[in-house]
Amino acid sequence: MKLDRIDIKILYELQKNGRITNVELAELVNLSPSPCLMRVKKLQAEGYIVRYSAQIDIAKLGRTLTVFTEITLKNHRQIDFARFLAAIDRVDAAVECHRVSARYDYLLKFVTGGIAEYQAIVERLTDMEIGIDKCFSFVVLKSPIVKAHMPLPSLFPR
Repeated sequence: MKLDRIDIKILYELQKNGRITNVELAELVNLSPSPCLMRVKKLQAEGYIVRYSAQIDIAKLGRTLTVFTEITLKNHRQIDFARFLAAIDRVDAAVECHRVSARYDYLLKFVTGGIAEYQAIVERLTDMEIGIDKCFSFVVLKSPIVKAHMPLPSLFPR
């Protein structure tokens, strides 16, 4: 399926508000409701829309701690990366994991109930012998800008 600018706009609007009505969406992308719905269904069928979810205001639930962690592995074979990723994937508090090009191998984002919980997770990971050589932590003090949507129209102009 080749996407056009209307498809990109539909995806952009849906990622900002997954509960938007088809009529409202159609208006935003300058289509009538029926063709708009057909496009949305096709985008879902083709796998461009993976799932719908709710964004939670976690601050309303209670206090949390967000920590970005740089991790360097001892060895750099595929099996080492796979073993590390399999272990990280089982840690619910690890909400993001990125393989990066820097002086370290991975940048992880943890969200925990506090510093003690974060420390326990890091100690457990280190004790697991999954190849961690170095670990540097950066506690987030404040997050003044966090966007949940990607700038699709500027990334993929059609």
